[in-house]
Amino acid sequence: MSLLKEKKTELIDSFKVHAKDTGSSVVQIALLTQRINELAEHLKVHKKDFHSRRGLLMMIGARRRHIAFLKQKNPQKYEETIKKLKLRK
Repeated sequence: MSLLKEKKTELIDSFKVHAKDTGSSVVQIALLTQRINELAEHLKVHKKDFHSRRGLLMMIGARRRHIAFLKQKNPQKYEETIKKLKLRK
């Protein structure tokens, strides 16, 4: 399941660091979070879809690594991103 083009550009616009930014850690975390949320909803309906579950776990791992990188390189941006995406309580 991929994101719709409109939703993806909206996410990129709200998290980009500069005008042509599409690959910074913040943008990637936002995109992965959106895909994870959509896939989690899919798995609530299709409980035995183990192939998608594996993809979900891989996306969660990738997001975790991006978050760790961002926390190490720019703690202030990390805090802003976490609050904006409501990832931690």
